Amino acid sequence: MIYRPLYVDKIMAYTDTPFVKILTGVRRCGKSTILKMIMEKLQKERNIPEDQIVSYRFDSMEYEDMTAKEMYAELKGRLYQGKKTYFFLDEMQEIKGWEKVVNSLASDFDVDLYVTGSNSRMMSSEISTYLTGRYVAFHIYTLSFSEYLTFKSQYTSLEDHKSELANYIRLGGFPATHLQAYSQDEVYTIVRDIYNSTIFSDIVKRNQIRKIDQLERVVKYTFNNVGNTFSAKSISDYLKAERRALDNETVYNYLEKLEKAYLLHRCSRYDLQGKEILKTQEKFYLADTSLRYSVLGYNPDTVAAALENVVYLELCRRGYKVHIGKIGDAEIDFVAERLNDKIYVQVTQRIASEKTEKREYDRLLEIRDNYPKYVLRTDEFASGNYEGIKTMHVADFLLSEDF
Repeated sequence: MIYRPLYVDKIMAYTDTPFVKILTGVRRCGKSTILKMIMEKLQKERNIPEDQIVSYRFDSMEYEDMTAKEMYAELKGRLYQGKKTYFFLDEMQEIKGWEKVVNSLASDFDVDLYVTGSNSRMMSSEISTYLTGRYVAFHIYTLSFSEYLTFKSQYTSLEDHKSELANYIRLGGFPATHLQAYSQDEVYTIVRDIYNSTIFSDIVKRNQIRKIDQLERVVKYTFNNVGNTFSAKSISDYLKAERRALDNETVYNYLEKLEKAYLLHRCSRYDLQGKEILKTQEKFYLADTSLRYSVLGYNPDTVAAALENVVYLELCRRGYKVHIGKIGDAEIDFVAERLNDKIYVQVTQRIASEKTEKREYDRLLEIRDNYPKYVLRTDEFASGNYEGIKTMHVADFLLSEDF
């Protein structure tokens, strides 16, 4: 196992506290492995005996028809008498009513609970009802650029980090695709399997969707329009023009289900002058750039959108709440806020003319505050600041510890 301190250290800070630790994220992003890392650290660093650590994976066929009551009886029977029991419960969303089980265990016994799930029903109102104030949530993402370099360095020599960024964008960050030297086709085969499992198990089967072709058309539209603002009506109108009529409400429901399965992340627009979140023309970003390429094929013309996607995910990993900024008729790619911090980010693949350069920087200069502002690019440029705006290569930004 390749250690992922970004998550393990944060989660371990809550060990032996009364909080239930809930890990969520897209399938195969590494949640189960992170649980194993925590179990290993408990044994090696905190000297917790193996008998006190109990692990279950509830997406196994063994538990397919298990009820919440049966789950409670099973787990109660594994309690370690006289000492704390550490429960690691993987893919809990498969058992209806799991929230009640976890609440009962946490209330009645000396336990430390770690729970994972691949659907945002894990964070539904039912959890708030049963576990109010008693849980901490951790969103697990696919590998960051830094983690990708660490994984890849285990089996091959690395190129310079700017060249590696191109590989990272093309191949994505699902951990399973970077455990050995896979070809691009092999990577996309693995990612397509993750995609298909998510679509058919977490969306189609769970929601009893019959018109799968409609869902897939919505998926392909969103994958094709990463980095573009659009609405459910935009998709509906597009499909109507393709003679595939689909009403706005159905499109909206499909988008919501894709979000709940963590395939998509919705990024709303924020009016920097009116200080309000706008409810129209949002953007959607993918859980991983490889999803687009594995489903639609690799196209170098989509790299600019993929760069945006990568920066968006990195900001989210670092705990920022991210919006698209609107200032007059102009758009700022990202306005990212975290506690008392805020940064503004423009992402561009290349700046080919003085006119384009002026446009990119002028948007940021219109913002009259002293928070850090960045223009990120991948072409050649003179280093330094432009009237207080920092220019960085995207790769350097992703590896920086300064934001």
